[in-house]
Amino acid sequence: MLLACQNISKAYGTNQILSDVSFHIEAREKIAIVGINGCGKTTLLKVIMGEEAADNGQVVISKEAAVGYLSQHQDISFDNTVYDEMLETKKFIIDMETKLRSLELDMKEYEGDRLEQIMNTYNKVQSEYDRLNGYAYKSEITGVLKGLGFSEADYNRHISTLSGGQKMRIALGRLLLTKPDIIILDEPTNHLDMLSTAWLETFLSAYDGSVIIVSHDRYFIDKIATKIVEIDNTKATIYHGNYSYYAKKRAEVRASLMKAYLNQQQEIKHQEEVITKLKQFNREKSIKRAESREKMLAKIDVLEKPVETASEMRLTLTPSVESGNDVLTIRELSKSFGSHNLFSSVDMDIKRGERVSLIGGNGTGKTTILKIINRVVPKDTGTVTLGSRVRIGYYDQEHQVLSLHKTIFEEISDAYPDMNNTKIRNVLAAFLFTGEDVFKKIGDLSGGERGRVSLAKLMLSPANFLILDEPTNHLDIQSKEILEEALKSYTGTVLVVSHDRYFINSVSTRIIELKDKRLYSFIGDYDYYEAHRGIVYDAASENNNAAGSSTTQNPSMKTAFTAITDSAPAQTTQTGSLSSSKEEYLKNKEEQARIRKLANDLKRTEAKIEELENAISEIDKEINNPENATNSFKLGELSAQREKTDSELMELYEKWETLSNV
Repeated sequence: MLLACQNISKAYGTNQILSDVSFHIEAREKIAIVGINGCGKTTLLKVIMGEEAADNGQVVISKEAAVGYLSQHQDISFDNTVYDEMLETKKFIIDMETKLRSLELDMKEYEGDRLEQIMNTYNKVQSEYDRLNGYAYKSEITGVLKGLGFSEADYNRHISTLSGGQKMRIALGRLLLTKPDIIILDEPTNHLDMLSTAWLETFLSAYDGSVIIVSHDRYFIDKIATKIVEIDNTKATIYHGNYSYYAKKRAEVRASLMKAYLNQQQEIKHQEEVITKLKQFNREKSIKRAESREKMLAKIDVLEKPVETASEMRLTLTPSVESGNDVLTIRELSKSFGSHNLFSSVDMDIKRGERVSLIGGNGTGKTTILKIINRVVPKDTGTVTLGSRVRIGYYDQEHQVLSLHKTIFEEISDAYPDMNNTKIRNVLAAFLFTGEDVFKKIGDLSGGERGRVSLAKLMLSPANFLILDEPTNHLDIQSKEILEEALKSYTGTVLVVSHDRYFINSVSTRIIELKDKRLYSFIGDYDYYEAHRGIVYDAASENNNAAGSSTTQNPSMKTAFTAITDSAPAQTTQTGSLSSSKEEYLKNKEEQARIRKLANDLKRTEAKIEELENAISEIDKEINNPENATNSFKLGELSAQREKTDSELMELYEKWETLSNV
């Protein structure tokens, strides 16, 4: 055991934050602390680090354990360049390297016992240098910097010239390079894009030490955590598994608690009715029996009603009219800002009922596309066509239409005068405005709070095409879940830009990626995109080389297949399909037969690939199932089965690539 929290309690005045919170972390264990905003997650980290004192309880840290902590807000005033600051973390390696060079020179000058003494020292230092992977420290530094989104051009930049987000990434990079036994991170993904977050996931998952993270990024938690500590109503509950396991188990536990509560309430009501009836008989025996039941009822340990915001708050989004099937059609769209071209000649089609997530790196132009659709920003070239009866609801944090002199409650009630107070309060509570908060002036709110008001207002609109730009920013996990459920049950159409991969995975029926000034379409959720993007990129590159195309819109591995079938008429024309000669007719017939066979082979191969990918997913679920964690025999069988299936899948990928290149 490296660290243990034992019955930690903390209050600020009369506001109890933590009550008897206990958990521990073992070597190589990865723990995520989750809970709603203000539940005490960051406070708990500060207690662990000794920045705040607990009212009761203690934190026990192993004497041998080094702890590294990255808070959300800290003073970052490194007086150095980016690379040199990273180099500081390897000073002990550099000192050892200097000592080795010095000992090598000494070996040339001395003989006899003195030489033997020097060589013994050299061997000890060399062994330690090797153990610490001293030869690779420069590649470690560049790997971390690139992983966190810094290019080589940034290495010589002075840290004082960086943005706040970049400075936080420098602080994170320093911490990772020091390799403490326990890494503690408070919202580490706040300043990272998708690529950097994915890199950090891989780094932390493979990290040889232990990790404690506080994060609202559920996909990030899902990939890393082996244990979840949930802080709810000041108490801590431990779940042994990742976020998906926790979410499922939590729902089961709370359903069980609610069932027990309802059963008890029903029994109490029944007993009260019996007591009332016995008293109505107004006889000595019946009254005694009633009194006996009353005593039994008084001894019952009454269960508290489970409180679950997400289960009580339901947003129902209802479009006023149904749009036509073609909701949005974009053709040959281009946009540049000065000499900087964001994208050129891109096409996009969105149909009624689709929930499309537009993803891509920072600065690629995703938000610009949304603004062009909403006529906030003019396009350079191309057409943007909305379908019949399409009514847009647009959420853009930079352009919120709010009346600064109104209260939050007035803003919603004035926009929807037919809505009752209870529904307005429920919707605002879903977006973290409760109690007296609803009477705050819009003008007194922070940017994030105004964004949440705008989102709440939009969720009540009768629009049938919702366009959302980063809607989950400033929402806690439960609020995100409420929004997700609302969008999944929405009968209209959704186009969303988001960096929240769990949200994308939950809501999306299609992913469109803006990458290298082109659009790539994937019919599926984020997991599907992750599994198939490499194949789509390769197929699109081959199609581009063959046909000179600038975009690809095909949804999956069928990209290459579509290119083959689309090219068939051209091949037929080139060989003289219009000729009436029997020889050419037979050639064309043979070519068509070959194309059909190739298409069938591709379909069968793709079906088999999908079958094996599903099989691997099922095997992985079994491997990660906590119930199998101690069953070494079963884990061995599963590992062997996965290896065999992996091998078969690799062969099929090779076959598919061969067929695609024919």
